[in-house]
Amino acid sequence: MPGPAVRFDYQSLDAGHGVLYIAHMNANQLIAFDVRKRKVVANLDGFARVHGVLAVPQIDRVFVSATGTHQLAIVAMSTLKKIATAGPIDYPDGIAYAPSVQRVFVSDEHGGVDAVVDAKTNTLITSIPLGGGAGNTVYDPGSGHILVAVHGLNQLAVIDPASMKIVARYSLPGVEDPHGITLDQAHRLAFIAGEANHSLAVFDLKTLSTVAVHSVGEDPDVLAFDAGLGRLYVSAESGTVTVFQEAGGDLHTLAQFTMPHAHTVAVDPQTHLVYFPLENIDGHPLLRIMQPAESH
Repeated sequence: MPGPAVRFDYQSLDAGHGVLYIAHMNANQLIAFDVRKRKVVANLDGFARVHGVLAVPQIDRVFVSATGTHQLAIVAMSTLKKIATAGPIDYPDGIAYAPSVQRVFVSDEHGGVDAVVDAKTNTLITSIPLGGGAGNTVYDPGSGHILVAVHGLNQLAVIDPASMKIVARYSLPGVEDPHGITLDQAHRLAFIAGEANHSLAVFDLKTLSTVAVHSVGEDPDVLAFDAGLGRLYVSAESGTVTVFQEAGGDLHTLAQFTMPHAHTVAVDPQTHLVYFPLENIDGHPLLRIMQPAESH
């Protein structure tokens, strides 16, 4: 990987074009990596303390959390040029896009709100108080709602993107400071990681209840789900990666291994390859690409 041997954060795959966008956080850079040619096609400067990134190919946009400047940066996917910024947002982190209203929802982790940006005008519309720190924010296509993990309250908050209001809250027993979220859309499951107690909740989006809690590595951060294989990857700040198999509405552990700084993960649903940007291997940043083993 280009740039100095410093921390990475979120990733977002544009599967249709085969481009993986990687936040090289402490380098203030956004990397575009061609997963088919296996090479970096762009390394963009000017994204101070970049945390979150979300590729939205249907509107030719990449949304980027520039935490160092308290803004959401907007990049044109076709040109890879920054075209606008929106804010201020105290500590922008996770990003979700609601296509029905063309709005972007941004976790403001320190501000305790979910910030809402109009994707048509690239302006900040409002900020929705959560009552606690904002963990990750994701869009649930099954309900058309935005889901936000709320630190402190240990809840999953549900936002209606049209009214921009919280319409429900669900407790997450056994999970402390929920942060990372990813979805199994086909089976209507949300997987939610608890930062403070190395936990992972399986939340049923049909019954709106937690059906199981599993143990993962210390300080879990980013999650990725491969729908084709039914496989969940949970990366932790400790460098521990836990791999689960989804079956029958719950998970069972397939493997657990450790890599230095392996706290962020992405998966390609077409090839099932798994991507781990590692900040420092022999003095250099490196993208480790892994092929999953066969199902057990």
